[in-house]
Amino acid sequence: MTEGREPWTRGPRGDALLAAATGVFVVLTTVLGTGDPIAVRPVPWTGWVLMIVACAALAFRRRYPVTVGVVTLAASMVYYPAINPDGALLVTLIIALYSLASAGRTVAAGVIGGLAIVGSAFGEYGTDASPLGDAGMFLLVSWLVAAVAVGAGVHTSRRSREEALRRRAIEERLRIARELHDVLGHNISLINVQAGAALHALSRGGGGGGETPAAKALAAIKETSREALRELRGTLGVLRQVDDEEAPTAPAPGLRRLPELADRSRAAGLAVDVETEGTPVALAPAVDLAAFRIVQEALTNVTRHAGAGRVAISVGYGRDDVTVDVSDDGRGAGSRASGGGSGIDGMRSRAEALGGTLEAADRPEGGFRVTARLPYGGAA
Repeated sequence: MTEGREPWTRGPRGDALLAAATGVFVVLTTVLGTGDPIAVRPVPWTGWVLMIVACAALAFRRRYPVTVGVVTLAASMVYYPAINPDGALLVTLIIALYSLASAGRTVAAGVIGGLAIVGSAFGEYGTDASPLGDAGMFLLVSWLVAAVAVGAGVHTSRRSREEALRRRAIEERLRIARELHDVLGHNISLINVQAGAALHALSRGGGGGGETPAAKALAAIKETSREALRELRGTLGVLRQVDDEEAPTAPAPGLRRLPELADRSRAAGLAVDVETEGTPVALAPAVDLAAFRIVQEALTNVTRHAGAGRVAISVGYGRDDVTVDVSDDGRGAGSRASGGGSGIDGMRSRAEALGGTLEAADRPEGGFRVTARLPYGGAA
């Protein structure tokens, strides 16, 4: 089976297959008699229409379960009093009731099943026909009740499995949060403290204070590690929020912090230009965060691999989406390929997860360019 695709027996194709198989079964049980030899019984055109409608409706049982339940109920209530010969059209209603209950629509399944029982009881005991008899009536009620009960049981079992998976996911998130805190938090804190101590020692030792390249580099390391700690605490707060809804979390970074990002890159020796096109709009948190992270990763790639001297960052607010563009005058795609990382793939995954696109390629005039387009309504 191809990864990420449903088995062909599930989903819409599976429902269409079920509808077709049910249709064959209903037609055969209606048309073929029980004598020896087996005779073909004529069915009026109204009977064919009702059978086709009821069976075809099953192809939509997952998407429109209530509608399918009503259609199969109506078809059965019209067919059995008015059409001869009888057949197994009732099986379409049984399948519809099971589908309703397994989708969690137990009340709707009970109401439709109850109407079917009341209608059958009226036809059996309120008229002189009595087509079912007591035994037949008992079997009919049993089948309808069993369809709802089994469907409700399947729904409950499915919910239990989903809840167990959710609990395991929460436990894994909390474990990751603890690991991040123990490893990254400790090491980044040490970097921050040691950079501050070295900067203080350099200043006291007469090394030029904050004007020398070494002092500037240490100041940038201290500021960057402080910012990394702040974002780490915010991320840990989000991970732990599943355990404590009142846990304080730092606001997620977004494009409002683009100037800070540019300043840190300038401290690393890059000439960074930032411009905005269009009228800024309030972005959904997920879109705002993704745009910021894409720019951040693009700048990191430039700093580590490109050997660039200048970077241009552009943020454009269009009618339907926001565009972030990061262009540099460095060595191009070859330098990034040699880095062995997955930064571009990660950026592309962020964009595509929100329904957007990301393009990354060499510029004709030299250097490299990353352009991401993120729809405003990409995610909540």
